[in-house]
Amino acid sequence: MSAPDPRPDAAARGFVWPVRVYYEDTDAAGIVYHANYLRFMERARTEWLRALGFEQDVLARDCGIVFVITQSALEFRRAARFNAELHVLTTLERRRGASLELAQRIEDAHGRPVCTALNSVACVDVTTLKPRRLPPHMLRVFESAY
Repeated sequence: MSAPDPRPDAAARGFVWPVRVYYEDTDAAGIVYHANYLRFMERARTEWLRALGFEQDVLARDCGIVFVITQSALEFRRAARFNAELHVLTTLERRRGASLELAQRIEDAHGRPVCTALNSVACVDVTTLKPRRLPPHMLRVFESAY
């Protein structure tokens, strides 16, 4: 699998994370089970944050915040099958005081869309799960990267 560069690309305003479809990701028909596309997107969001310098366990411990999905709108465009090379593209579309809106697109190795989504992610207090403003140091990174 020829992995794309997983670092954020300010010029393209996006981030790419490679995914290989394993047998466990497929259903009885041999195609990716629909819920697994959400798992692929979750991995890409985690790696996107990591590439920007944010480890989620450190954010929870040191800042008292975690991220939760509040809304996800998906469109399934084409089936992916066992052993396929996929690329998950993540783009920060909007940031607010306590939330992010991320466009995510899963493509096959030929750049054809497999699944697209618009995911709203809230920053919440690790204990109370009530909304918390994004820390200033995160906002600065988002502003400089995007």
